Amino acid sequence: MSQPPYNQPPGGYGPPPGGFPPPGGGGNYGPPPGGGNYGPPPGAPPMLDRGMVTTGLEFSGFKIVRYLGVVRGITVRSRSVIGNIGAGFQSLVGGKITIYVELCEKAREEAFELLLQHAAAIGANAIVAMRYDANEVADGITEVLAYGTAVVVQPS
Repeated sequence: MSQPPYNQPPGGYGPPPGGFPPPGGGGNYGPPPGGGNYGPPPGAPPMLDRGMVTTGLEFSGFKIVRYLGVVRGITVRSRSVIGNIGAGFQSLVGGKITIYVELCEKAREEAFELLLQHAAAIGANAIVAMRYDANEVADGITEVLAYGTAVVVQPS
């Protein structure tokens, strides 16, 4: 199954410095700052378009033509001793504990990427009913799970 060209900023969290698509020409969007290419590296598993994932049960403008089953991405992360010390200092001051926010974001992003790979590997072009779940499996060790239903959709 052919995948559409990757057309999202890296990480999916908004435009990189200089805007998106980046200036410079070449390819679909030109080279990213610092060189290289946007999207998965050559030989990477196929990826599903991030825009084709929803927490809802359907996509407006599309009809679900096939349900492929539950797909998931799972990662397990731990906090480092140094990270715990830094977070301890931040908690003394109050407010957002950025060290833990970054850890959680990285874990969710990794689980989401694995979810996309799993769905693409079984032939899906969309995911509905996507959810996150997190559990502490041991002291300081957390499992993050991204899951949903892999589907094949067509424009209606």
